[in-house]
Amino acid sequence: MAVLGIRIIGDPVLRTRAQEVTEFGPELQKLVADMDETMENVEGAGLAAPQVGISLRVFTYQIDGVRGHIINPVLELSEDFQPDEPEGCLSIPGITAPVPRRRQVRATGFDKFGKPVVLEGEGMLSRCIQHETDHLDGILFLERLADADRKAAWKKLRATNYQNTADRTVNQRSGALGSSFGAGLGG
Repeated sequence: MAVLGIRIIGDPVLRTRAQEVTEFGPELQKLVADMDETMENVEGAGLAAPQVGISLRVFTYQIDGVRGHIINPVLELSEDFQPDEPEGCLSIPGITAPVPRRRQVRATGFDKFGKPVVLEGEGMLSRCIQHETDHLDGILFLERLADADRKAAWKKLRATNYQNTADRTVNQRSGALGSSFGAGLGG
């Protein structure tokens, strides 16, 4: 297993819809194991393959002691919303904002061996599943914000010191993760 570099906002892979997984084999199993180790290393709640530069529909999660992964997720969302909670993202360091998310989610997909799985959740697990699936669709949480929150977040991102925040985050992570971390990062 290996800890992988996390792409930062500005990298085109984060804005591109990921491809369906069609082959379930040792490479996919290694990817899932590496993503799980990376997520744990940076203390994330979830991690989508595009965040590590792999354009495949895969994500891992760890919420309230529940840990796993899902491949090619298809979501069924409740009609009602949960109370807005602040979200952050490993690919957008230093930015958090309240994001509207559906109360309950049911995700169907596959595990790393190609066996069908169903993942259901409310609260933080529901929020995580929706957030990570957005990554697979090339959507960042900033796009889900109310107008005022979105403007404030983008204003902070455009500020001259945001690049310093992103650079500092990459440097901190690279010191802990190895010299290949951050390779190929965009703006």
